[in-house]
Amino acid sequence: MSEAKKTTNHDEIKKWAEQHGGKPSIIKGTEKDGGGEGVLRIHFPEKSDSNGSFEEVSWDEFFDEFENSKLALLHDPSGNFNKLVSRD
Repeated sequence: MSEAKKTTNHDEIKKWAEQHGGKPSIIKGTEKDGGGEGVLRIHFPEKSDSNGSFEEVSWDEFFDEFENSKLALLHDPSGNFNKLVSRD
């Protein structure tokens, strides 16, 4: 794995995810009472055996929750490794 990169740039995140077959998703059953999408993930359906655990959302919904939760994406620019982390 090359060195991981941390970013909050929406265009960069979307481009990276789409290049690697990733979809903006939430983990089913983690929705918040009174609003909020739930636990965000970039899901890779073609590389996962747990597709039933994820619900695809729009990029707008994903980035709304991404901003509300003050997240950043830690990712491998040349691979599929990714993790949503706090911006701090």
